[in-house]
Amino acid sequence: MVTIVLAHPWHGSFNKAILDTVTAKFDKENKAYQVIDLHKDNFDPAFTEKELAVFNQGKALDPLVIQYQAVLKNADEIIFIFPIWWGTMPAILKGFFDKVLLVNFAYSYQGGWTPLLKINKGTVITTSQSPTENFRSSIEDNFIPSMLNSIGINNATWLNNEETSSGTDEQRKDFLKKVENQI
Repeated sequence: MVTIVLAHPWHGSFNKAILDTVTAKFDKENKAYQVIDLHKDNFDPAFTEKELAVFNQGKALDPLVIQYQAVLKNADEIIFIFPIWWGTMPAILKGFFDKVLLVNFAYSYQGGWTPLLKINKGTVITTSQSPTENFRSSIEDNFIPSMLNSIGINNATWLNNEETSSGTDEQRKDFLKKVENQI
């Protein structure tokens, strides 16, 4: 099962075109997938005081968090699709990590930090206005090892479409082909 996490609010965006490319390929291949569309689901990335009160116990009070955890338990592959805003992921995706990937679900402290998810493949697909090289360190040296590998998302790769807004239609079409070939 592939889980796809979309973190973009506008369904007319290039991020949505990426999602459509991925799901069309999986439909053609009869590959099972489930989409977590954080904005469409009205996911609230901010902790409430009540949620923080049970955080250290690894408990979730938000029904969406519990639903997302059930989806992730069945995933053997995960794809994240998001724009790079202000040099990092959108707040809604950071909130997904904060609220969904809890202790005793995604990791434990037993014997030191121990990843608990068993997801064999991860793909990070981003869009940016600035050159890809500007974000290589934050994605490849931080996001993938510190956030994905540390919870059991393995073999992660990254694709970025730079100049998303100012680039050409041909550039965007070429990127969609690259995505289709690499997923």
